[in-house]
Amino acid sequence: MNSKRTYKLALGGICLALTLVFLFGASVIPGAELTLYAVSSLFVAVMMIESGIKGGAALYAAAVLLGLLIIPNKLGILPYVCLFGLYGMVKFYIEKLRHPAAQIAVKILFFGAILAAALTVFRELLLGDIQVPDMPLGILLGGGILMMLLYDLIYTLLIRIYKERVKREKKVEFHLSQKDSREE
Repeated sequence: MNSKRTYKLALGGICLALTLVFLFGASVIPGAELTLYAVSSLFVAVMMIESGIKGGAALYAAAVLLGLLIIPNKLGILPYVCLFGLYGMVKFYIEKLRHPAAQIAVKILFFGAILAAALTVFRELLLGDIQVPDMPLGILLGGGILMMLLYDLIYTLLIRIYKERVKREKKVEFHLSQKDSREE
């Protein structure tokens, strides 16, 4: 029992460190921000798989607090705080809905709300010097929602890969000889 707890604690530390590395990279490497935020969000899902929603929430909270302390660009952590870090937990609850159409509709509403706030209320704060095409808000929201649905698909595939190849719930038993296996 103690080894499981130690495993979860060690995994949490590794996931936290990797999350912070990717968040740091997102704040200092121009042009790769969205990719690095997306990768940083996967560690919350790993913690949720290994230790439940509480483990994922604890990792998210720790990443936000430590990120605010050590990331040089404090505004650079906002996309993680507002969307990417939360998404694993939000996805978990959305996918409890029975109908796939309802899941997609709720995801579109979630993405739309976050993107609308980012493009209207927090545009100068979040985007800074980044030039957004001068297009109607509806077109920008539509394109952003399509990109976020693609992100959701990739996120789902990476979670599946983790479950099948890394976690491997099947236990492999080794026996020294045929005699050992018959005695059990």
